[in-house]
Amino acid sequence: MEQIPITKEGFAALKKELERLKTIERPENIKAIEVARAHGDLSENAEYHAAKERQSFIEGRIGEISYKIGNAKVIDPGEVPKDVVRFASKVLVENLDTEEEVEYMIVGADEADIKKGKISVSSPLGSALIGKEPGDEAVVQAPGGKRVYEIIDIL
Repeated sequence: MEQIPITKEGFAALKKELERLKTIERPENIKAIEVARAHGDLSENAEYHAAKERQSFIEGRIGEISYKIGNAKVIDPGEVPKDVVRFASKVLVENLDTEEEVEYMIVGADEADIKKGKISVSSPLGSALIGKEPGDEAVVQAPGGKRVYEIIDIL
């Protein structure tokens, strides 16, 4: 069975989304289907087809989230050792070309949000940082060419 690493915060967000889908989105969509069905001919009823597409999306997302929750390996960032960069690590890096220092947290794809400084473990930079220690360099092949980052600290 595949284990999906996720932070406590990310796990709580998935549970919240699942609850919203089941208790709000799904019932609202069922009502929308009923209303559209009452308008008659379903073959030419755009409202009905849109509601059925929405139903398919909702059910698919419920299944996807349920799978991730069922296979989650919840990791508390506060308990992650700070010897090397790993999942849920907070890391301070310096772009050696621009000398800009940036702090990132390595998270799962569902939690990634660059505006909040959270990068996916499977992103080019995230995967380049994994396993590195302070003082090491991580080379990332970006669309604009290679970028080199130095790991300043694991926070």
